[in-house]
Amino acid sequence: MRTGDLETRMRSREWFHSVKLLPGAWTIVRVDGRSFSRYTEARFDKPFDARFSALMTGTAQALLTELGGRYAYTESDEISVVLDPSFDMFGREVEKLVSLSAGTATAAFTHAAGEPAVFDARVWLGTGLDDVVDYLSWRQADAARCALNGWCYWTLRKEGRSARQTSRELDRASTSAKNEMLFARGINFNEVPAWQRRGVALWWETHEKTGHDPIRDVDVTATRRHVHIERDLPMKAPYRDLTRTLLTG
Repeated sequence: MRTGDLETRMRSREWFHSVKLLPGAWTIVRVDGRSFSRYTEARFDKPFDARFSALMTGTAQALLTELGGRYAYTESDEISVVLDPSFDMFGREVEKLVSLSAGTATAAFTHAAGEPAVFDARVWLGTGLDDVVDYLSWRQADAARCALNGWCYWTLRKEGRSARQTSRELDRASTSAKNEMLFARGINFNEVPAWQRRGVALWWETHEKTGHDPIRDVDVTATRRHVHIERDLPMKAPYRDLTRTLLTG
């Protein structure tokens, strides 16, 4: 069999290899930890643990850097990375983008944690900046909902209720009732750390660094980029304004 014929035949069976991101579309890659509910319960404090947040933030930074993203956001066990319309890695092939994202997150988290953990990945597409701002607002709203539920759930569990009893009680409770339940136990949900309620964001910032060129004997200025990590995000309209500014800047 001719090698060229075999190559052609084998390549033709890569059925999904040609699926690409829509031209000119904003793209968000979201990775989620696989079975992280069990993983975190056995290893970290509940409802929140700063050590786990640090692992997720470090993983988000690795993804933002690897993909050349504009903005990253992490809450709970998920990370979203915004890629602008000019993104062209792998010719915008979805298969490679998804596999690289899941692999990068898995490697970064596993290396930092010192034990295996696995992420999966998916792609979201937006036709304009408004779509992206809506997406980020949606994920932050999810962060707030999950944080309130998490505080309520683990507060009741620590009082001795079973997982089933706790879930049944919270299923019937409104948002205000959950806040009141926590307040009655000395917990003001509005005063828990902002990163728990609103998530953590990462974006690129530039700064100028002044040095001296000894050969030419002149002062020189170089521009450097670094990742800014924000743990005290605003919410609702101010958050929408922040993300819009960062993505258009």
